[in-house]
This record gives sequence, C-alpha cells and structure tokens, in this order.
Amino acid sequence: MSNLAVSMNRDHCRGCLLVRQSFFHNDPKNFVDVGGGVLGCRGFHSSFRTAQEGLSLNIDVSTTMIIQPGPVVDFLIANQGVNDPFSLDWNKAKRALKNLRIKVSPSNAEYKITGLSDKPCREQTFSLKQRGGDDSEPLEVTVYDYFVNHRKMNLQYSESLPCINVGKPKRPTFFPLELCSLVSLQRYTKALSTFQRASLVEKSRQKPQERMSILSNALKRNNYDAEPMLRSCGIAINNNFTQVEGRVLPAPKLKAGNGEDFFPRNGKWNFNNKKLVQPTKIERWAAVNFSARCDVRSLVSNLIKCGEMKGVLMKEPFDVFEEPGNLRRAPPLVRVEKMFEEIKSRLPGQPEFLLCLLPERKNCDLYGPWKRKNLSEVGIATQCIAPTNRINDQYLTNVLLKINAKLGGLNSMLAIERTTMIPLVSKVPTIILGMDVSHGSPGQSDIPSIAAVVSSREWPLISRYRAAVRTQSPKVEMIDSLFKLVSETEDEGIMREVLLEFYTSSGKRKPDQIIIFRDGVSESQFNQVLNIELDQIIEACKFLDENWNPKFVVIIAQKNHHTKFFQQQSPDNVPPGTIIDNKICHPRNNDFYLCAHAGMIGTTRPTHYHVLYDEVGFSADDLQELVHSLSYVYQRSTTAISVGKILTLADGCFFVESIMQIVGDS
Repeated sequence: MSNLAVSMNRDHCRGCLLVRQSFFHNDPKNFVDVGGGVLGCRGFHSSFRTAQEGLSLNIDVSTTMIIQPGPVVDFLIANQGVNDPFSLDWNKAKRALKNLRIKVSPSNAEYKITGLSDKPCREQTFSLKQRGGDDSEPLEVTVYDYFVNHRKMNLQYSESLPCINVGKPKRPTFFPLELCSLVSLQRYTKALSTFQRASLVEKSRQKPQERMSILSNALKRNNYDAEPMLRSCGIAINNNFTQVEGRVLPAPKLKAGNGEDFFPRNGKWNFNNKKLVQPTKIERWAAVNFSARCDVRSLVSNLIKCGEMKGVLMKEPFDVFEEPGNLRRAPPLVRVEKMFEEIKSRLPGQPEFLLCLLPERKNCDLYGPWKRKNLSEVGIATQCIAPTNRINDQYLTNVLLKINAKLGGLNSMLAIERTTMIPLVSKVPTIILGMDVSHGSPGQSDIPSIAAVVSSREWPLISRYRAAVRTQSPKVEMIDSLFKLVSETEDEGIMREVLLEFYTSSGKRKPDQIIIFRDGVSESQFNQVLNIELDQIIEACKFLDENWNPKFVVIIAQKNHHTKFFQQQSPDNVPPGTIIDNKICHPRNNDFYLCAHAGMIGTTRPTHYHVLYDEVGFSADDLQELVHSLSYVYQRSTTAISVGKILTLADGCFFVESIMQIVGDS
C-alpha cells in the first residue's frame, strides 16, 4: 500500500516537502506565522488503508513546522525576539542555523550552513588567489573588503557581524550575512514554546465545513483517478467522502454530593447548586502571590465561600505571602527560593496546600521551578492560577475541582459505580490500567523517556486512580520497568506497586481481570505491546502469587491519525458519544472510533481504539459503553474528554515528571 501511495503522490509532490505520508507545497498562502521565526505550513496527508469495504484512501489536512524563509538576519531577529542584528546572541544563532540551507545573492547558488565565523566580517580574512599565474602569492583580504572592493557590492550592515560559513572545517567559505537567504520548506524540528503552540492552534484550526471544502477541492484538483499506475492496477478513486453509519451513545448518569443524580448535556455539566461527592477539609494552607495584579485577600475570601457551597471546608489561610517588588526581575529559581524562605520563616509548620497566583497565564517561567520545589523537594500539593479581573463563581468552582481532586477528594462519579451494573467489571474485582511513554523533544537524545502507569483503586469504583512513574532509556517506547527483579525475592517494578495498592484499597481482593489501555503506539508496535509489556505484567502477577491467573484485556488508543467525521447537512461537529465501527474499520480486527467529547474548537478528532486481546469476553456494545463512560470521570473537568480519564492522567504524570527533569537539569 505504501508503494501505491508513493505512485499516487509522485506527480503532485514535485518540489514539495515530504514528511512521512504528508506533503507540503511551497505556497505562502499555506503559511501561518507562530512566532520565533517559525511558520506553520499547511499541507495534505494521504495514505491507503484496508477497510471493511476494501481499499480506502485516507486524506486529511496536515500541518508541519518550517523555518521562516527569506533573509537570514530576519529569521534570527524573530527567533531571538530582538529589535536589530546588533543585539543577537551569536552562540544561539550558531545553533539555530546549523545545517540550514541558504541561497546567496547575486549568484542564487545554494549551500548548507556549517557555522559562523569567529570574527566579524571586517576582520575575518581568507587567502585570495591573484590573477597572473600560479606563482603569485595569495593575498590576505577580509571578507568585507573582498565583497565591497573586489565584487563591488554594497553591504549595509554586515561589517560588524559574523559571516556565514558554508565550507569545511579546514577549508571554510564565508559570506556576509546580508547576502544570505534561507531556502523555503526547511523543517523546524525543535519543541514549540507554549506561546507558539497556542498560536498554531489558534491560526490553523478549521471548522468542519471549512475542512470538508478544502479536502473536496484537493481531491478534485489532484485528480487521483487519472494516475496511470493506479489505473493499471484497476484502482478507481471516488471523489466523494465515504458514507458511514454511526451511533450516538447516551451520556452516562453522574452522581454529585448528597446522592444527587444528573445527566450531562452535550458532553458538559456544571456544579451549580450541587455539592461534591467527597469534599476534602483544608485546614493548613496559605496563598502565595508572585506579583499577580489582583486583590488576593478578596479572592481567598470568595474561594472559601464557594467551597462552603460545594461542601469543601476551607479554613482561613495561615497567611498571604506577597512577593517584594524588588524581586520581580530576579531569575525564576531565585524568586521561588526567596518565597519559600519567607514561607518557612512565618508558618508554624509545613502546609498541606499552597495556592499560587502567577502573573501570566501562558509562558510563565515561574511555573516549572515552583512545581518542582513543591512536588519534588518539599512534598506540598499546590494549585497555580493566573487570575484576571473577571473572577466569577464558575472560575472559582473550576479551581476548587482541581484542588479537591489533588487533595484526595472526589468531585463526581458514575451513578452505576456503587452498583453491580458495569458489565463484567462490577461482577468480579477488576483493575483498569492506563499506560503511556513520553520522550524528549526532537534533538534531545540524552533526555530519558518517562513511563507512566495509572491504575484504578477502591474497586468497584472506576473514578479513583493512583499513578506510578519511572524513567527509562531515551526514545524507548516499550515500558521496561513493569516487572523488574532486583533479587530472587524482590521485584521493584511498576506492576507490583499498583497491584498492592489495588489489593489494600479494595478490601484485600486481588483483581481477577486486568484491563489495559495503552497510548502512543503505532500499528507496527502492536505485537511488541503483547510480547513485551503484557508478558512483564503476567510475570509480575506470577511473582506475587504463582497460582494467580487473572484475565487480560489489551486496548490501544490512537489519537494521532487522520480520520475525521462530518455530519451531513450540518455545519457542526459530530455530537459527543458518536461511535463508528463499520465500513472504514479493519476488515478482521476489532477496532472502533469514538468521539466522546463535544468539539467546540475546530474539527473533532476521534480516538481510534484497537482491541488487541480480550480474555474477558466483552461484547462490542459493553466495551464501547465502558470506554465511553471513562470519558466522564475526569475529576478536573466538567466536560467529557476525548480519551478515557486513565490515559489523560498518564499524560499528566509524565508532563509533571518532565517539568521536574527539565527544571532540575537547568
């Protein structure tokens, strides 16, 4: 199928940037500026997939990051956020330009950048062969003098700036900076900043109707049906979207405090006039203000009142710590350490919770150091907020939901959790696992990968979870620490940890069924999940009790795919709870698509679930209902989420762990 895709795109991809199965044309209309000298480039993904009705063409809008083409100096100014080339950090510039391709005026010759000169253009010399024969002595001239006096070129600002080096280590070749322009369609592979990610989402999102129109036009314009190779294989491509039948699962009934039941509407709900299921009591806490512009004491008072309405009993804080004005320009680590010195000197003991007010909602450089200090070094739960002038009851309620969940409370739960009505899960002790692995950004080959396993506890509940995190070798996708013998009698693996926690929290019952949700693996890695990770889990169970034989279910959740669904005669996204399990699904394997959440921005991306292994014997309907229900038990949100809570928590685990590592390394 990959050969067919290559043949199909052969004529359409000439002069394009190819990224796996996506292609991007050099058309400025497809570029969006996301800041820092980086552009989002819109293109198309196309691939063939086997489906129940035969071969299908999967086409979708795709986006990749590219370097801003044009003058090198403009890219560097945008990349470093300075006003002119004389303010540039040339060590950063050297790293940013390494291996990029440029065209040099006026010849338009193309070169690859190997570095920068150590000296400015007016001082950097090279040996110039003189005309008049081979016996002539080479003349030492500066790069600036050569281009101005020998080539008669007018250089405006390069005199005091380094030169671009396109030569080899022993034979450098220098060009003045202003003569060099970056070639278009060069991929930017570094991690985007928070601001860049937000800008990309804002500028590249498309409503369903807009996306449909773009894809329909692309199909007609590319005229795939006329491709000779495909025609010789007897393949004809329909220019219309595949029509599939879907079902909309009803939202599960939820339970709030005081035994009150309610139904979400359109995948959303609220806690107006409701109490939390298990509210916590917060006695020892304090508020910290890092120069946020708001009335902190008024905010604290309103938070306490809102907590009373929801059942959360918050005592008055020990104190409100305001950052001195003279520290606002200090480095983030210094500001955090000074604040903790103040907290220790004024509090009678360690608080159980700290409310932290940050000055910026996005890109706040205090967030990482503050989280590391609290979670890793001190062991204090903390909630960061960046309040605006408009703080209403809904905002305070959302903050309380996060605080209550972090301190061990329960905001809401499925109404059927206290009964025996969850098919096959409520009948016998069942543990639900969510597993994922996070890797360092591209180019960070020395950053360890982070494996996270989140597990349910207090069976028959499926709303309470605990997490276990381990680091492993960089870029290794399979988790290698699920079962880890350190001696003949001692296992320090993740599974021992989560199984013992389940045993103690579930009335000393061992799980008879283990349901595993695995995120972040491609179809080529499915067998490795079964042969490597499932084998480790079985070994961990046998190590605890050799006569213990639980049944297993292994489900893969894929979010990074290019399948989208659209409603006929409607501009809206498909409704939350939409299930697709026919036509476009695999002809033999057990898989389905679920849009559990309400898509409010852009076009909804469904989650693609693959059932690799099922010893329990779930029916298709029962398993789909279970997966759908898990999207409604995420404690920090009042909306259904796109993928089950257990995988969202696994994502959150390695997000926090990566903050610990990155801040620690810096």
